[in-house]
Amino acid sequence: MIPFDNSYVRDLPGTYLRQAPDVAPAPALVVLNEALAQELGLVIEDAAGWFSGAVVPKGAEPAALAYAGHQFGGFSPSLGDGRAHLLGEFLGPDGRRWDLQLKGSGRTPFSRGGDGKAALGPMLREYLISEAMAALRIPTTRSLAVVTTGESVLREAGSLPGAVVARVAASHIRVGTFQFFSARGEVDKLRALLDYTIARHYPGAGGALGLFDAVVERQARLIAQWMGVGFIHGVMNTDNMALSGETIDYGPCAFMEAYAPGTVFSSIDRQGRYAYANQPLIMGWNLARLAETLLPFFDADADRAVDLANARLGGIAEIYRAEWLAVMRAKLGLLGTDAGDGALADDFLAAIQGVDWTLAFRRLAGAVEDETALLALCEDATELKAWLPRWRARLRPDASPALRAVNPAVIPRNHLVEAALEAATLGDLTPFHALLAQLQDPFGPETGREAFTLAAPTGFGRYVTYCGT
Repeated sequence: MIPFDNSYVRDLPGTYLRQAPDVAPAPALVVLNEALAQELGLVIEDAAGWFSGAVVPKGAEPAALAYAGHQFGGFSPSLGDGRAHLLGEFLGPDGRRWDLQLKGSGRTPFSRGGDGKAALGPMLREYLISEAMAALRIPTTRSLAVVTTGESVLREAGSLPGAVVARVAASHIRVGTFQFFSARGEVDKLRALLDYTIARHYPGAGGALGLFDAVVERQARLIAQWMGVGFIHGVMNTDNMALSGETIDYGPCAFMEAYAPGTVFSSIDRQGRYAYANQPLIMGWNLARLAETLLPFFDADADRAVDLANARLGGIAEIYRAEWLAVMRAKLGLLGTDAGDGALADDFLAAIQGVDWTLAFRRLAGAVEDETALLALCEDATELKAWLPRWRARLRPDASPALRAVNPAVIPRNHLVEAALEAATLGDLTPFHALLAQLQDPFGPETGREAFTLAAPTGFGRYVTYCGT
């Protein structure tokens, strides 16, 4: 059973539309995250039925959540869950509250002409990447199950098996949720949402300013962690920024391999708005949009509220830089802190332009004693050779094991992800489970699993990802 306690639909009328998921005609379980279910205290009695929409579990109150959002900079005042249904919330064994949501589960009033469905490949992608992020210790929504529906969906690649992913999240409250009510001037609903968000996620915040400060800190830490592993979200719209500080919505995301700040994978990001190097800037831009919605609660005096907001927005870059530098200090194995650490990190990145990001950081552990394998990654290692003595002068005594503990050997390599999803779509889940097993142990030794640690073979070509709708 699932011990539902649905506070969002109970406490925030007007922030959602009650909507049952489509009934899947022939649901079949593809993968169930048994470890996660056990961790959350869930007893799954009918995974195929519950997580496909065929059966609404007892206590669930399905709803499509309302939100707005800036998509690639343009504001859409009414987005909402167009192919997702919040089944409800439950409390884990530790008392933490979790959302349980189905994605790909059919049309809602927010679908805007879409079919509300999803294909198996993108749902398995969300499962793989979100579980990889969890293993990398990066805050994320989690995938509980993927179920095929027995229907086909039509996409660019033709007719594909339909599927639903069940995911759990600390909540699905987004910047876009606040924008939805702010754009409508619904101050009472905005105040209720603010109070609810504080109570659920930041009980010590005290008010709107405290909430905003706490969200800034979490987002700065989250994006710094993304940057540390080379993760590119692909669609950092305001409706994809969760106030909980979790990574949410794994559509056209991917991990950068060769280090290039302008890297973009998404087929729809033709201008590079959400390129790797732009992610911290977009974080700040999205937070500015959140601040706009909170102005009425920052101060009763409008001018004073704007001044308070601007002061905080002006400090975001410094907060992010501190979080990023903490990530880099760990990834470089540095001892304590030093005023020159920022330059040391920046110079390392300059030296590995075009080099595989994950391999470069992983091989630092061996370079403590012998830099041969690290230098072999570079066509011209002149800059890197000059950098190494400066780095060694700052190393912690246990640098080699410390470096292996924070720099993964295994990430979701794009060629492996695509091979696993292609095989799964054709009915063979063996590559999917093999890759998943490796992703759940990202920091372990390379020995015996070299096929999962190396970059894509020559000829793999430019990688392009799609949102799956």
